[in-house]
Amino acid sequence: MAPASEPSPRKGGWRLADQTSAYLRGAAEQPIDWHPWGAEPFELARASKRPILLDIGASWCHWCHVMDEGTYSDPEVARLITQHYVAVKVDRDQNPEVDRRYQRQVGALSGEGGWPLTGFLTPDGEVFLGGTYFPPTDGHGRPGFRRVLKEVARLWNEEPERIRENAQSIREAIERMRSARAPTSPPFEEFLANVRGEILSSYDPVNGGFGMAPKFPHPTAVSFLLWDGFAHGTAVGPDRARDTLLRMADGGMYDQVGGGFHRYSVDEGWHIPHFEKMGVDNAALLGAYVEGAQRFAEPRFEEVVRGTLDWVRTVLGDPEGGFGASQDADNAPGDDGNYFTWTRAEFKEVLSGDELKFASRFFGVGTEGRMPHDPERNVLFRALSATDAAEGLSLRDGSGPTLDRVVALLRAARARRPAPAVDRALYADINGRFIAAFARAGSFLGDSAVWAEAHMAAERFLKEAYRPGVGVAHRLDPKGASGFGLLEDQVAFANGLLELAGATADPDLLAPAVDLLELVDREFRGEDGLLRDIAPALYDGPHVGGILEPSYPLEDSPHLSANATAALAFLRLYALGHEDRWRAKAVDLLGPVVRRIAGSGLFAAGSALAVGLTETTGTTVIVEGSGDEARRLIRTARTTWHPNLWIFEGRPAPPFAVPDSVPSGGSTQPRALVCSGTSCAPPVTDPNELEKLLSSRERPAPA
Repeated sequence: MAPASEPSPRKGGWRLADQTSAYLRGAAEQPIDWHPWGAEPFELARASKRPILLDIGASWCHWCHVMDEGTYSDPEVARLITQHYVAVKVDRDQNPEVDRRYQRQVGALSGEGGWPLTGFLTPDGEVFLGGTYFPPTDGHGRPGFRRVLKEVARLWNEEPERIRENAQSIREAIERMRSARAPTSPPFEEFLANVRGEILSSYDPVNGGFGMAPKFPHPTAVSFLLWDGFAHGTAVGPDRARDTLLRMADGGMYDQVGGGFHRYSVDEGWHIPHFEKMGVDNAALLGAYVEGAQRFAEPRFEEVVRGTLDWVRTVLGDPEGGFGASQDADNAPGDDGNYFTWTRAEFKEVLSGDELKFASRFFGVGTEGRMPHDPERNVLFRALSATDAAEGLSLRDGSGPTLDRVVALLRAARARRPAPAVDRALYADINGRFIAAFARAGSFLGDSAVWAEAHMAAERFLKEAYRPGVGVAHRLDPKGASGFGLLEDQVAFANGLLELAGATADPDLLAPAVDLLELVDREFRGEDGLLRDIAPALYDGPHVGGILEPSYPLEDSPHLSANATAALAFLRLYALGHEDRWRAKAVDLLGPVVRRIAGSGLFAAGSALAVGLTETTGTTVIVEGSGDEARRLIRTARTTWHPNLWIFEGRPAPPFAVPDSVPSGGSTQPRALVCSGTSCAPPVTDPNELEKLLSSRERPAPA
C-alpha cells in the first residue's frame, strides 16, 4: 500500500473489493480511489492537505445507485476527485453512527438530508459544505457535480477562511439546536394531549395515514392511537388507526403479489411506492398489523401479517438463522421498479378470459397506479372489492380460490424476472425488531414455526455476537462480530429477546435481555439522563470525525426511536417480573425525553406510547388445564388486543414471576387467571368472559 502521505497509485475502488458491505463492494469498479470509513483517509487528508469527499448511502437506495452509475462513473468527475480530494464511502446501515452525525451536520448547513448524503469535510472530519444527490452535469434542478467539485476545490485553496466560517456556522447551528429545549418537562398528561392532537390533526381523512406526499407509514402512531382509545374509551383514534392500516394494506406500498411493504409512497393515496423494502420498516409494520388484527378482528390484517411473514422468511431469511437488511428497489442500472410493476401486455401473458378482466379491475390496472415515467407500467393496488371486480363475470365473487389463483400465477411469472438484489447483512437492531414482531405474530397465529425462526435468529446472535457485560455487536458477518457499543442494537435486541422469552416462557432468553437493559442503563447515560447512541467505553469503531460527540436518538424516524424502545422495554420487563425498579427507570428516562421532544408531534408517538404505558397496568393471563377448552382460552387470549399483556400456558417457571395473589396449587380443569398488576380476578372458564376482561380498561375486581 502506498504511504499515507501520497495518493494511492492504484486506480478505482480497489480498497472496497473485500469489504463485507454489499454497498461498498458495488463501488469497487468505479474509477475513484474510494476509502472505507476509518482512520487512514483522515491521516491521508491531513498529510496531503486535501479535503475529504464523503459519500453515505445504502444498497437499497435508488438515488445512491443513480449517483453511482451516473456521477461517480463519469470520467471527469473521477479525475477531479482523484486530483483534489480524499474519497470516503460509507454504508449507512453498516455505520449508522457515522450517518447520524453527518446527516446532522449537512442538515444544519443546507436543510437537506437523506441518501445519498454528500459531504465535504476538513481533515478533522468537520463538514463545511454538503448536500444529497448531484448529477454529473447540471440537471434535475441541481448543479452538476463537475462544477461543484471544481468550486469546492477552488474555495479550499483560495478562500480557506470561507471553509472555516462554514464549519463554524455548522457547529453553532448544532449548538443552537442542542440548547433550544424547554426549561422544564411538561406534565405527562399535557405531553400526551399534545401528541394526540398533533397526530389526529395530521391524519388524512381521504386516504388514511398521516401528512401529505411523500407519505411514510408511521406504525408507532398507529400503536399510540390504539393505546389512546383503550386508555380513554374513545373511538376516534382506533378508527383512524384501522383506516390507516386498511389503506396501506390495499395500496401499492404493500406488495400485492409478493407480500411485504415498500419504504414509502410518493403520492398521498398509497398508489406509487418507492420500491425498496426495508427490514426495519417491515418489522415495525408486521407488529402494527398484528395489533390491528387483534384489535379489530379484520381478516385483511391477518392476510397482511401472513404475507409479510412470507416475504421476510423467503427473501430476507438466512438458513443459519437471522434476517437480512433489505431488498433493493431496482434490478439493473436504469431500472425503476420494473420487477414490481406490470403492463397490460404482461398481464395478458399470464392471465386470460374472465380472470384477466377480474385481475385488471381488482388491481386497478390503467388507473392511479400508473408509473409517472412510464404510464404503460402499473403498480398493483386493490382498487375494488373482490365482489365488485367479479361483477358480470363467470366467477363466483372473486374472493377465495379465484384471487388466490390469480396472485399465485402473477407471483410465478414475476419469479422468472431478474429480482432486485437482497442485502443479506445481519444487523442486531433489525434482527431484534424482527424477533419481537415474530414473537407477537407467532402468538397471534398460534404458529410455533414462526417462533422457531425467531429463536434461530436470537440464538445465532447470542452465540456469535453477544458478550455479557459488553452487549451485542451491530454486525454479524463472515469476519465475525463487530460494531459494539451502539444503543439501537442493545435496546432493539433486548426487546426482541424479552418479547420472545415472554411469548414462549423461555428462561434462557430472559437473562441476556436483562443483562442488556442493565448495560444500557449503566453505559449509555448522557445529558439529563438521556441515552446516547454510542457508549464511549464500549465503542470499537475508529474514533475519528467527531464520532464520540454526544447524540441522542429521541424522535421516531418513523420507526421507534432508541430511547423510546428502551423505555418500552423497561416497562415490558416491569410487567413481566413486577420489579418496581424497571418502571422507575422508564419514568426517569421519559421525563427528559419529553422535555426534548415535546413539540415533535407525529415523531414523538413512540415516546407518547411509552408515557401512556407507565400508567397502563400490565396484565398477565395464566391458562391452566388441558384439552380443547384450555386451547380455546389460550386462543382467545392471544387474539384479543391489550396494550401490555403477557400470556402463559400453565404457570411459568422461575425466573418468570406471577402475581402474589395468584391462587396456589393450580388447577387441572381448564381456566384462565387474569391479573392486572398484582390484582387477580376470579378464574374464568368462558372465552367470551376472558375477552371481556382483557378488553376492559378497568382493573379486575380481586378474587
